[in-house]
Amino acid sequence: MDLKGKKVLVIGFGKTGKAATQFLLNRQASVIVTDKKTCWEREDDLDFFKKRGTEFVLGSHPAELFLRPDIIVISPGVDSNLKGLSDAQKQGIPVMSEIELASRFITVPIIAVTGTNGKTTTTSLIAEILQHSGFSVFMGGNIGTPLINVVQDAVQADFIVVELSSFQLETIKEFTPHIAILLNLSEDHLDRHSSFNSYCKIKFRIFINQSREDFAIVNRTDEACTPMIPGLTPQVVSFGSPSFSGKGVYFDPQFLYYRQEDDSTHAYELAKVKLLGEHNKENMAAAVAAAELCGCPQGKIQESLELFRGLEHRLEYVQKIEEVSFYNDSKATNIDSLVKALQSFPGNILLIAGGREKGGDYEDLKKEIETKVKMIILLGEAREKFFRLFHSLTSTRLVEGMEQAVQVAFQNAQGGDVVLLSPGCASFDMFSNYEERGKIYKEAIVKLAETHQTKEGMKL
Repeated sequence: MDLKGKKVLVIGFGKTGKAATQFLLNRQASVIVTDKKTCWEREDDLDFFKKRGTEFVLGSHPAELFLRPDIIVISPGVDSNLKGLSDAQKQGIPVMSEIELASRFITVPIIAVTGTNGKTTTTSLIAEILQHSGFSVFMGGNIGTPLINVVQDAVQADFIVVELSSFQLETIKEFTPHIAILLNLSEDHLDRHSSFNSYCKIKFRIFINQSREDFAIVNRTDEACTPMIPGLTPQVVSFGSPSFSGKGVYFDPQFLYYRQEDDSTHAYELAKVKLLGEHNKENMAAAVAAAELCGCPQGKIQESLELFRGLEHRLEYVQKIEEVSFYNDSKATNIDSLVKALQSFPGNILLIAGGREKGGDYEDLKKEIETKVKMIILLGEAREKFFRLFHSLTSTRLVEGMEQAVQVAFQNAQGGDVVLLSPGCASFDMFSNYEERGKIYKEAIVKLAETHQTKEGMKL
């Protein structure tokens, strides 16, 4: 793909947009950047790119911009229904994501992971198993490092492991992972996609360019995933519980089993793994399937499963105060992930939830709350709605901020209880992202522990 002299419009100037712009400039393209924001935290970013000839149109996306370029590159946060994109496509102007652009220059095998929940955990676990097995790995995409950096930095890797969101899959054209993984599907991003069916179709796009030489790892127990399995072109390796016939992974409380086409089986013991919850068994099953397909030794896979401690903000154990355990699951930004978090504990939960609602079905959540949650502490934009939905099921409190939420939870907890931050909502009403939300939650716990220790010391 020759970019020299091409006029390229980059829409969105966050981390991905900046990486794409840098790459395009290095390939001697002429770049125009447009973003709805009018100012930046780091003005020197603009100066750096302006000195290299980048033109900026900030504060809006003028319609005439879309009919001037040879190529349009959109960032993940940019709505593919943005006014002007359809007109550009009608004029024959290619519209692609940074993922698609990067893939045109990548020749090593790509392992791509998507799904509603568990993407980051599974992506990270696959990368760790591969590295522990002696392979060199680049990990990126929606997990943090733009895929274009593989090309930009001339990264030498045996495998590329990339997490993909529905936003990134919307505009792929030729992107073809050697191993594509679909973990699960539940209602999410309905504020962006017109319906759950539309959201599912976009997720299925991860498989559209695969051939019989490629592999599709699919959750066979997910009702939204299973209907599309018979129509897949790549070789299917399914996972789930219980046992089944064919190649894939199944599990019971003690083991994960990878069964090959000749019915020979590798068993992986779960006694020493640190990931909590049935949903993480599914994540581990998908990761084991990918690792087996890549030729990782069985012993290295077992060691990696036991060494992997999980990720920050994903059912992360924080600390214990007076036998009350605190967990940070700030990454639970939708209702399904909140349900899975509650299912990871036997009960006695004081739940901190709320934020910017994204839609979803609340029936399963109501059942979990009724049986496992002693108290719900609600904050953020959705707190009034959540109060109406759940106050009849258990004790419910409304609070103004995270520090108050932590204090209320501890005041109402007893030894052996779990205080769980699992919002079930986006963070953008109060925080810049879920990471900041989780960080502030953990800081509030540290402050609580220090205050509690001081009070106990004064009593003595």
